[in-house]
Amino acid sequence: MHISAINYYLPYTQHNAEIPQNRTQVISQPLKLHQDMFVKTSKVSFTANTSAGAPLKKLRNIPCPYYGGLMISGSQIFKIEQRLNQCNTAAKAVKVLSKYTDYMQRTERKMYERFKVYAKVNPNNTFPDYLKEVYDESLMKLKLEEFAVLDDVDMISRGLSAKTALALRHKTTRCREVILANNQQDTFKRRILLNSLDEITPKEEEKGIFEKLKDRAIYLPASGTSENAFVVKYANRSHEEIAKRIVRASVASIEHIKPDSLGGENILSNFILASTNANSYRSNMPLAKYIERFPDIPQNCQAYIDKIIYSIHRGKLKGNETYPYDVKKTLETESDGKIILDLSKYKYTYEEAVEAMNKYRNRYKKAG
Repeated sequence: MHISAINYYLPYTQHNAEIPQNRTQVISQPLKLHQDMFVKTSKVSFTANTSAGAPLKKLRNIPCPYYGGLMISGSQIFKIEQRLNQCNTAAKAVKVLSKYTDYMQRTERKMYERFKVYAKVNPNNTFPDYLKEVYDESLMKLKLEEFAVLDDVDMISRGLSAKTALALRHKTTRCREVILANNQQDTFKRRILLNSLDEITPKEEEKGIFEKLKDRAIYLPASGTSENAFVVKYANRSHEEIAKRIVRASVASIEHIKPDSLGGENILSNFILASTNANSYRSNMPLAKYIERFPDIPQNCQAYIDKIIYSIHRGKLKGNETYPYDVKKTLETESDGKIILDLSKYKYTYEEAVEAMNKYRNRYKKAG
């Protein structure tokens, strides 16, 4: 599921953003947008309905439940990007970005550090200048990273029947051809293999092996998980786009806990705030599988809910006081019991949360 952070550029009035009509809707009044306000590099699926997650949009300084680290809100990123638009050199961009290092995710933070070192020696150059300098070496390293995963996938496929293994080898061979061809019009992307694996139907007795194979394929490098992939992807992009990319990965977005493509509902209990990068990388991967890729997710989810609880205690999420209990249940179910949140810091019992929620909503109805 790709839910772009651009949904944060649809402002809600303070009154309407806090008061949901029911458990799944809020009244919104989107403003007209200029096209430059959209995150051009983000993938957007307009079929995924996230309207019920609107109450979460007003929260600030929330840690990402997947990757950890604070997330940037929509209003923040708009202001940051306006400042970066004025930075036409590496030194100027690094100066602006230096204020947001606490928000940067792992790969983006490493790239920022590389840009920072480069800017000290070449202050008037640009980020593309640096990426082009290291492009050839990064491309070779990226190919080796990709081949290492493909080699493992082929190794695991030895446990499959000859027919299924041959179908798999056809897919991985095609991927190798694309990688080696180095054709800018036909570049290899992680999604090429992941999608092609879904085209293969293994026998019933092969499904366990095939799942292991797919789990390994998930580790193919992407620009959010590999510095080499980042360099290769953005070497020919503009200086401003690269600078914005460093922080865009950390923008908070509404995320389905159970993907909509797997039957996930558009209800608040099925939503969390997650960084754009983590949201995009997960796509429609089952949560339990995603945790295998990123084993710190359970503790990051605890940090997330602790901040949610703190926010509710500070008067946020009014009319949605049962959210911690509801999302706890969803996370536990979708993670196959790998995420069990501790709500001991919450001042409300479930019954008290229901009462607080009803009181707020009844008061709003009377006021209306």
